[in-house]
Amino acid sequence: MPAANHRFKLTALVIVTLMLCKTPAFTAEFDLVIHNGRVMNPANGLDSIRHIGISDGRIAALSREELNGAQELDAKGLVVAPGFIDLHAHGQREFESWLQAQDGVTTQLEMEAGVYPVDGWYEQRAGTAPINYGATVGHIPVRVASMVDLEALGLTEQDLAAGMLNNPHFDAIAAQKSWAQDAATAEQMATMQERLQRGLDEGALGMGFGINYTAGATREEIYRMFSLARVNGVTTFVHSRFMAEDELGGSVDAIQELLSNAAATGAGLHIVHIGSSGGSRVPLILEMIDSAQQQGIDVTTEVYPYTAWSTFIGAAIFDGDFTRKLGLSFGDIELPESGERLDQQRFERLRKEAPQTIIVGHGMQEANVTHAVAHPGVMIASDGMFYQDGRAHPRGAGTFSRVLGRYVREQGALGLMEAIGKMSYLPAKRLEKAVPQMQRKGRIEIGADADLVVFDPQQVTDRATFTEPALPSEGIEHVLVNGVFVVRDAQPRRGNYPGQAVRREK
Repeated sequence: MPAANHRFKLTALVIVTLMLCKTPAFTAEFDLVIHNGRVMNPANGLDSIRHIGISDGRIAALSREELNGAQELDAKGLVVAPGFIDLHAHGQREFESWLQAQDGVTTQLEMEAGVYPVDGWYEQRAGTAPINYGATVGHIPVRVASMVDLEALGLTEQDLAAGMLNNPHFDAIAAQKSWAQDAATAEQMATMQERLQRGLDEGALGMGFGINYTAGATREEIYRMFSLARVNGVTTFVHSRFMAEDELGGSVDAIQELLSNAAATGAGLHIVHIGSSGGSRVPLILEMIDSAQQQGIDVTTEVYPYTAWSTFIGAAIFDGDFTRKLGLSFGDIELPESGERLDQQRFERLRKEAPQTIIVGHGMQEANVTHAVAHPGVMIASDGMFYQDGRAHPRGAGTFSRVLGRYVREQGALGLMEAIGKMSYLPAKRLEKAVPQMQRKGRIEIGADADLVVFDPQQVTDRATFTEPALPSEGIEHVLVNGVFVVRDAQPRRGNYPGQAVRREK
């Protein structure tokens, strides 16, 4: 055999051998590849067919060309978007988390009510979460810890760590009216600041306020707590003081208090559920927020896409003549567990005997809700409540799909990319300065967390109603949290708990 021919055959043999040796590694280049999806990334406006390679819970490749992975998913005809981030999720148990996962949520945060003690709350969630979780330190539980004699009730601070709305000791705590109705002394105010600081030092995402539930909290108290937020470089997430229609002591008055505090202290401000808090004044209040932003005030807001709100019947918003203040009749108040509409006698008895009872209040105008949903920069957040025997406000199950189905596809009130941004990128941006971890969420780019929702834009819709509030959404085909499926082929993957804590660095 001629030497040249021999060398040619030997070289060919070596090349083939190397190719065969490399093939297994090549086919498993990524842990998972999502093929052919319409990738929509509101962070940079990308809207194109791409292949996504995922490894170690992060996005490792974003390509026009085919990729290879140990697992593969064909997303042809489907939208691949950043997982939705819910800034306002009270329902943090496994039941509510799975409902939210089926609505496209990959991160649920308790930012309004907040928690205390913070370490205790995070410890309770660790290892049991299908989706990511996090919380602010809450002014309300801190007020309870500072103004209620917990020892006399046989409780300690750690008994507050479950949160307020789902706390087994809620009725005993609620019966102690001081935390809600009394003005704090100078000593109590200082103690509150110490506890809030402790919560921030333990990694809380910001400071949460439910001023509407703490009538005794003076304007000085709230101002001083805003000042503490500014010192720590965190945002305040606030339920404004009033929801009433009155000129004085009404919703506009309440928003002016918050804007004033933000301007005076320099603290970041996020006003929760502007649709319910704003009432008929939503257009004016959004104009005020826009103007404040133009003047350099760090303020944002959110809305949920329903014309009814929800809270517990013992809340301070029902003190006095609430029917006049809120523009409601007793018949506008519904018990979600039965669908019963209340009369005055039934309302007063429940308020006295079972103050933790969750109610739904039907009292918002669709035109104002639509205006807020479509308004530039207004984020989408559910304000989802705890479910009692499978009953609650349907917003805990259907908020995000309802926006995509009703307001984007059916009404055309806003575009698909804008809606996705309101549910993912904008919430991440709201937090990422104080919480660098959020720089990896709310976007589809190399290095970002593989928190993704894959949905059918022609079919996605909410199914949860006030009569059947725990029906999961339709059209959400796949949901990944840190690269792990929690929803696959529209079915929850129960038993998977890839959710991780979202927390400021201590």
